[in-house]
Amino acid sequence: MTGKRTPLWQHISSSLAEDIAAGRYQPGDKLPTEAQLAARFGVNRHTVRHALKDMADQGMVLSRRGAGVFVTQAPTDYPLGRRVRFHQNIRAAGRLPARRILTRETRAGDAEETTALALPPGATIHVVEGLSFADETAVAYFRSTFPVDRLPGIAAALLDTNSVTAALAACGLPDYTRASTRISATRATPSHALHLRCREGDPVLHTRSLNVAPDGQPVEYGNTWYAADRVTLTLDHDETA
Repeated sequence: MTGKRTPLWQHISSSLAEDIAAGRYQPGDKLPTEAQLAARFGVNRHTVRHALKDMADQGMVLSRRGAGVFVTQAPTDYPLGRRVRFHQNIRAAGRLPARRILTRETRAGDAEETTALALPPGATIHVVEGLSFADETAVAYFRSTFPVDRLPGIAAALLDTNSVTAALAACGLPDYTRASTRISATRATPSHALHLRCREGDPVLHTRSLNVAPDGQPVEYGNTWYAADRVTLTLDHDETA
């Protein structure tokens, strides 16, 4: 009597899992394309897709739309304390930080923005939106808003430095602290999914934060959407006490 044959997709899934266990693919590495895997195993791409979905369901890999399939890596710890500095946090986690600015504009603030920044309705603010990276992987989409009347040179400083900390220092504010952070769970919108290379509806951590000058005046109100599988937000109780 002939024994039951292992389905081809299951053989592919097991073979790739062995490759990962043997270290041939490290956490964060991109797997070969569907076409390359189909050629390697002598199957069609539908069978490869079935195998990759099985691996994704097991948490071994993550598919990023438009980028490929990657071996799952441990989320990056991102401490939230009184002095939250993106580049410092990512380097402390042993990763390489980077930021890419997507849009800049100076406009009238909406009700949420002006209230957070303690400004009169319709006051002028400068807005920067972009992506934050760890080891070339997008981990967050951010929108930062600044009060133009308190920081008249902020637009030029951000353009010159590409760093919030350096830009505030250039505006005469060498130090600032986090006054508050609110965290909520949400789902990736089509826009966030496109930028973060995840699927629409994937889990996202949304933070609303306020940074203030030593005199307590608000200097930055930020909204950030973190890919939940790539970042673990941690709270330093000693620092925030």
